[in-house]
Amino acid sequence: MGGPAGSWRRLSDSEGEETASDPQPPLLDHQGAHWKNAVGFWLLGLCNNFSYVVMLSAAHDILSHEKVPGNQSHVDPGPTPTPLNGSSRFDCNSVSTAAVLLADILPTFGIKLLAPLGLHLLPYSPRVLVSGLCAAGSFILVAFSHSVGTSLCGVVLASISSGLGEVTFLSLTAFYPRAVISWWSSGTGGAGLLGALSYLGLTQAGLSPQHTLLSMLGIPVLLLASYFFLLTSPEPQDPGGEEEAEIAAQQPLIGTTASGSKPGSSSGLSLQERWTVFKVWMVAVFELLFFRNTSLSHAQQYRWYQMLYQAGVFASRSSLHCCRIRYTWALAVLQCLNLAILLADVWFSYLPSIYLVFLIILYEGLLGGAAYVNTFHNIALETSDEHREFAMAAACISDTLGISLSGLLALPLHDFLCHLS
Repeated sequence: MGGPAGSWRRLSDSEGEETASDPQPPLLDHQGAHWKNAVGFWLLGLCNNFSYVVMLSAAHDILSHEKVPGNQSHVDPGPTPTPLNGSSRFDCNSVSTAAVLLADILPTFGIKLLAPLGLHLLPYSPRVLVSGLCAAGSFILVAFSHSVGTSLCGVVLASISSGLGEVTFLSLTAFYPRAVISWWSSGTGGAGLLGALSYLGLTQAGLSPQHTLLSMLGIPVLLLASYFFLLTSPEPQDPGGEEEAEIAAQQPLIGTTASGSKPGSSSGLSLQERWTVFKVWMVAVFELLFFRNTSLSHAQQYRWYQMLYQAGVFASRSSLHCCRIRYTWALAVLQCLNLAILLADVWFSYLPSIYLVFLIILYEGLLGGAAYVNTFHNIALETSDEHREFAMAAACISDTLGISLSGLLALPLHDFLCHLS
């Protein structure tokens, strides 16, 4: 069952072709396939979420000023935002960065919500190709945009890429050993850290946001290469042979009943599992946590917040082999406490140093990443092989719904706080 991933997908896309059964691979080939799939899913997680994270890191730049032709070679040390209220004690943009979050998440939510209804009509390969093209288009459109509206259209493309890719690749994990879930989760965490860190580092070094975004066009190429040339043929879910895996690959996300469930396994997802991935995404709070007694500008502080959050996410999403959490609802409770602490600081300004905020945001990232990887790991353990593909795709919806709701709540919260004298 060796060979590149593209071979089995092309076979699954063209009906009527017959495949010859391969002899049992030797142990070394099996180990090689294991590491190819592990690295492949890590890279897919990295590349799939990269554009999504970069757009969040660039949110303050997208909203704070419009690019002027002929003056794009360097980043302004601190673009002057347009305040909502001249008497406000906050340094506010006229539009909350939650607007970028919504443009970055609502298309993803729509894709995940509608995927079980019709996405099975499209095989895996075209979906991955569309995802890669949308990611590249998002970088180009935002880089050359001269208005907030056009930039938000580019953010929407990044959202389409991320949403379509996540549903596709999480469904694909059903045809591989369960270990690939932890590699995928670690890769998505790596996307957060590398995406935020690369944007922060390149802009801090003096590169313009435009050139920073254009330098990231290699990421969609890496995604396509990882899928088509790195992954091996999937293992069938039972001794029926590779043909059943190929047939299943043509029918992802179908919620029909399946026979032969494992004893003691659950075909559905509990309410706890559907909602424990709920993220209290503190976009409006991040934007309003502005310390004036520091050398960092407002835009630079926002980029540091994003980078530290994503660093925490990466660490915890890569920790499944070291630490597993069954009661993931406790993580959501701790995230709510973090939100209360930071909201109180926005209101009362009681934290004496920005470095304390840095620690809290890093801790918040650890909680969010742990909730993600442990929830999907628990689903993989508690669902049968026949139901796992659908369960993985359906569980994505709860994560995105939580982010969407927090973005909607952040808009009026931003306006309310910015109008305070």
